[in-house]
Amino acid sequence: MSENGLTQAQAKMREAGVAAEAIDVFTHYYRALEEGATGLIPEDTIEPLTSIDSIDDVQVDQEAAREALGRTVLIKLNGGLGTSMGMDRAKSLLPVREGRTFLDILVAQVRAARRAHGVSLPLILMNSFRTRRETLEALAAYPDLAVEGLPLDFLQNQEPKLRQDDLSPVEWPADPELEWCPPGHGDIYTALMASGVLDALIERGYRYAMTSNSDNLGAAPSAGIAGWFAASGAPYAAEMCRRTPADVKGGHLAVRKADGRIILRDTAQTPAEEMHYFTDQFRHPFFHTNNLWFDLRVLRETLIERRGILGLPLIRNTKTVDPADPGSTPVVQIETAMGAAVEAFEGATAIEVPRSRFLPVKTTNDLLLLRSDAYELDDSGMLAQVARPACTVSLDSRFYKTIKDFEARFPHGAPSLREAVRLSVAGDWTFGEGVVATGEAVLTEDGSPGRVADGARI
Repeated sequence: MSENGLTQAQAKMREAGVAAEAIDVFTHYYRALEEGATGLIPEDTIEPLTSIDSIDDVQVDQEAAREALGRTVLIKLNGGLGTSMGMDRAKSLLPVREGRTFLDILVAQVRAARRAHGVSLPLILMNSFRTRRETLEALAAYPDLAVEGLPLDFLQNQEPKLRQDDLSPVEWPADPELEWCPPGHGDIYTALMASGVLDALIERGYRYAMTSNSDNLGAAPSAGIAGWFAASGAPYAAEMCRRTPADVKGGHLAVRKADGRIILRDTAQTPAEEMHYFTDQFRHPFFHTNNLWFDLRVLRETLIERRGILGLPLIRNTKTVDPADPGSTPVVQIETAMGAAVEAFEGATAIEVPRSRFLPVKTTNDLLLLRSDAYELDDSGMLAQVARPACTVSLDSRFYKTIKDFEARFPHGAPSLREAVRLSVAGDWTFGEGVVATGEAVLTEDGSPGRVADGARI
């Protein structure tokens, strides 16, 4: 039955114009799925990675750093729609500070790095079929951004969602777009090759890629890290941050006992009964930022040698075909993580970086903090934390989860959080102008719905 499902899925992908390389990769993972692969990585199969070098302790010659950045391309993952915050458009088009979007700030960071170091530094986005049009329209405001001979983006591949009962491609006539999903950000390597962008970069003399999520404004171009990576001779490196009690969800690197390779383990790859190991900040002291560096030539050689299949660990993601309808058909999405490529390259490594390089916005809690005066944004697009420590924000998800609800309750912008250690909001509160949170600022459900008065201190 599942073999027929594979044939149907392959035909559906070919009919939709999906690249042959992507169909081959899908086929590889489909067969693993039907053989019962779960992608789980039990604790007794790994050793914690407890010691890595810190970029703060590395000496990099400035000219060598500039030369390395001059051979680097910045690739940003831009396929997300921000659905967890109720969005239906490219998340990178969401205003973050002073009306400037993630995309505007990314462009400012690239322009600043070009000026400071005298390099071309291409910015190339990996878009999805849902984000491409709007993103390219927004980039039209920056006619100087493109580097001659290189595109501004390439498309992430798409694959069919599979019915959980028989692994055949799901059908959903109410919204056929929901029959498709991206293959996870591990698709970046296949998409780079299939799109021709990998060859184009190498032909124009680029050697290194730095890639990260477009919603992480901390992952700005870094000549210092580029210089360290080039000098290391490593084919691949991951930026890591030291864990705090708040970092229980981020993946971590570990050493696989079977072959001594460094591997990535995410939440979805951890057996449920072993999550206490995964979240232990002392057992696994570094978390994975998803800021990655890789050697373009080594990537191409490896893909050619392996016929386009890096063999990244499978992530079996179970959902419903319509994420907003828990009663819709149960499906499996076959995914991989781009950080899992750490195990595909002999000599791959990792480097500890400052927490300032990890500022993702996954929830409205994160967004409120970045919009507040706990951070300042300079002309080069760099966000600087001015509050020590940064405030921890917890907003009642019943009233603040979606962007629409969030904006309605902060009509005058974020309150001042510079003097706050924590802002905890339970219930439905609308904030007036000039509100200041200090210390342990708590609003309880009693009295809500309500309004925090203009100029109030909480």
